[in-house]
Amino acid sequence: MAEITMARFHEVIVVLYAVSLVFYFIDYLNKNKVAHRSAFWILMVVYLMQSGSLVVQLIETHRLPILSLYEGIYFYTWLLITLSMILQLFTKVGFAVFFLNVIGFVFMTIYTFAPAQIEQSPVGESLISELLFIHITFAIFSYAAFAMAVVYAILYLLVYNVLKRKKWTKQFGRLPSLQMCLIGMKASIYTGIPVLFISLILGTQWAIVALDEWMISDVKIIGSFFLIIIYSLVLFLQRRGKLTANDFAWANVFAFLFVIINFFLGSKLSQFHFWI
Repeated sequence: MAEITMARFHEVIVVLYAVSLVFYFIDYLNKNKVAHRSAFWILMVVYLMQSGSLVVQLIETHRLPILSLYEGIYFYTWLLITLSMILQLFTKVGFAVFFLNVIGFVFMTIYTFAPAQIEQSPVGESLISELLFIHITFAIFSYAAFAMAVVYAILYLLVYNVLKRKKWTKQFGRLPSLQMCLIGMKASIYTGIPVLFISLILGTQWAIVALDEWMISDVKIIGSFFLIIIYSLVLFLQRRGKLTANDFAWANVFAFLFVIINFFLGSKLSQFHFWI
């Protein structure tokens, strides 16, 4: 029972850590105060949970839990979060905080779903299944975010076309403003990119644990990385002023076509993505 409880406890930490990273990514790109505060307080919860776990281990073992590889990974993750919290409270190096937590999240995922740890655990099969579940859930959420981006893009093009032609209809008053559509596109992409990246990290860890043979050159993996590159490039060009708002909307429409291709065709051609 204790093993199951600790497994669930660490899974909750991983999920909260992932959500915190999403908010940090939004703040990193857009200097969003709400996202910044949300990321900080969620990370604070993760930090308190990890600290509590370390205290429990310290009391049970009467030593600092760093004598094995997996204990060391957990303690290392805790130190990275501690350092990021100190940087955030006393300095203004937001970039360092974001990238420190990316590293910390990777190591926390390795600790929670490490092959050796799963083999030793009586809930090993459950952990593998739940890692797969979390991976798929985050992937689907990222696709949903990109779908929101293309919806706002289509609305932007529609409103732009109506304003250009100056042909008002009864439905025009129910359409969002151009600015609202633009904000919606950006917010959706800001959310979709880190969520998909986190899904890839979790999916890679699942493949290491659950599969005897797999290749990182798998069609679905390459397609997912390609999606991150496409949307990151679209954001970069828009932020640098290389894309007009109208071009940005069209770029979202075409980028979403790759989402559809990766979701369906990539899954059919993949060596191990059979659940689609």
